[in-house]
Amino acid sequence: MPFEWFVALRYLRDARAQTALVLAAVAVGVSVIVFLSALITGLQTSLIDKTLGSQPHVTLRVPRDAPRPLVEPTAERAIARHVEESAQRLRSIDQWPAIVAAAERTPGVIAASPSISGAGYAVRSEARSPIVIRGVEPERFLPIIDVRRRLVDGRFEVGGGDVVIGAALAADLGSGVGDKLRLSSAEGRDDVVTIRGVFSLGNDAVDRTWVITSLRHAQALFGLPGGVTTIELKVAEVFEAERIAGELRERTGLRVESWMTINAELLSGLQAQSSSKLMIQFFVIVAVALGIASVLIVSVVQRSREIGILRAVGVPPRRILMVFLIQGGVLGVAGSIVGSGLGALFAKLFELGTRDATGAPRFPIALDLPLFLTATALATAVGLVSAVLPARRAARLDPVTAIRNG
Repeated sequence: MPFEWFVALRYLRDARAQTALVLAAVAVGVSVIVFLSALITGLQTSLIDKTLGSQPHVTLRVPRDAPRPLVEPTAERAIARHVEESAQRLRSIDQWPAIVAAAERTPGVIAASPSISGAGYAVRSEARSPIVIRGVEPERFLPIIDVRRRLVDGRFEVGGGDVVIGAALAADLGSGVGDKLRLSSAEGRDDVVTIRGVFSLGNDAVDRTWVITSLRHAQALFGLPGGVTTIELKVAEVFEAERIAGELRERTGLRVESWMTINAELLSGLQAQSSSKLMIQFFVIVAVALGIASVLIVSVVQRSREIGILRAVGVPPRRILMVFLIQGGVLGVAGSIVGSGLGALFAKLFELGTRDATGAPRFPIALDLPLFLTATALATAVGLVSAVLPARRAARLDPVTAIRNG
């Protein structure tokens, strides 16, 4: 065993009470970091999944119709005008196949789906409900919004005159799988369709209004042969959605919105959660660092005579420095291992103890290998940094003074 390791481990073994207290402090600090990180990350993941489960990450639409002035002002004439917004009509995206292909080639985009989205009514017997008619290509649409996984009845079939509808809409219409509906679009066209599936995305606005049909059927209902009104994208990293939206906005000239813009309040809440997590981690790290540093400083004072003797027999300052750095590193690694285990245990017990009536956890926990590796690396780094000051003090001790006054 190298000399530095032998001395460092002996110092830790001889001061068992101090070593145990420091290990306990590091373990508690790491367990707090692991528990809170797993809890906050799990909550954020759950919120994002619930929010993005019913919407794409990025949506491309036709630019809004802008009002055009009848008379332009000149240098000699000023005009006071009242601007009224133009009525917006359903329009197809020009050359949409090329835009879909370009979007799919954009780094970070993993799926693209052309679709038609327009207003209408669903009529069954005496019931009449306002709806949103979604015309999609299933093989492109399902990777973005996996409605098939959220079916509560029937199957996902949208070919020909078959549709799938939201569970709340089905309840409002008193209908189910196999029943007939009459769909009327805002363009004045209507058709009788058959319900093949009922889904629930957990979003009442969606479950109460969406009727999903085939793209070709929606094109006929809205009088847009061969056209689409929206292009929906899914990205690999959800927090890169706004950057990708900005890039596509510049390249296509379309109206491009990301989920981060549409759900600004949710994004603000997620950022506040992340900030609170970082603040808690910072204060825990400071407390752990002060604990390790104070114990090692006391150790230097208590062992100043031994350090002076080592210096007197020819041990260089560099090796004395390494002795205390090794102690700090060992305390950090050992404490992080114990603390990671405790944090994971506390997190799982908390998850099991806070389940709802269905058995699903109210506070989902996200434990993964990167979290444990990060906690271990952080505790080790804190241990080493905390040991720098005591180590330098020990390395600078004058042998004669240390032996005489030790």
